[in-house]
Amino acid sequence: MHGPVWVGWLLVLLGAAAGTYCLVRSRGGPVAQRGEARGEGLMALGMAAMAWPVAAPSWSPWLFTAVFGAAGLWALAHRHLHHAVGALAMAYMALAMVVPASQQAGHTGQMGQMAQMGQAGGTGPMAHAVPGGVPLLTGLLLVYFTGYVLAAGVRLVPAAGVGDGAARGAVPVAGAGVLPACRVAMGIGMLAMLLAL
Repeated sequence: MHGPVWVGWLLVLLGAAAGTYCLVRSRGGPVAQRGEARGEGLMALGMAAMAWPVAAPSWSPWLFTAVFGAAGLWALAHRHLHHAVGALAMAYMALAMVVPASQQAGHTGQMGQMAQMGQAGGTGPMAHAVPGGVPLLTGLLLVYFTGYVLAAGVRLVPAAGVGDGAARGAVPVAGAGVLPACRVAMGIGMLAMLLAL
């Protein structure tokens, strides 16, 4: 990821806070929501680790690729499509950090030379001079996460008749809207990481 360091720290803070909340939340509540909360929490903590703006060891992108790739395959096997897309997007971003831009599709000529100069210039193992990744795939992921954030955000807005339900004796559950809000925040974090790719 490249860009201002403060953006990286904000993503670390967002991911760590959402991940911690989701993991704490997974200790109670219905069984079906516990599994979802665990998955969301682990993905958020992984996002925080990947966004860490301090220079990381040269092997860390490979570790991220392996871990997120395995998590994506596990989510696919358990039919958690959104978690699979998120994990595989994280693996894709980690892989884009280590594949030289000159070897990526669409990066030839002067762009490849700029990437080599950027790598030789000591920018670190997790930074590059030109945008990484395959532009079409990055664009598709941006469209997916934008749609996800908008759809999940709309679901956070209370319906017109919600006030009537409370008057009839329905007791609102404490923190019921926080887990969906964490999902929206993590979707926004994924958008930020994809844009900074």
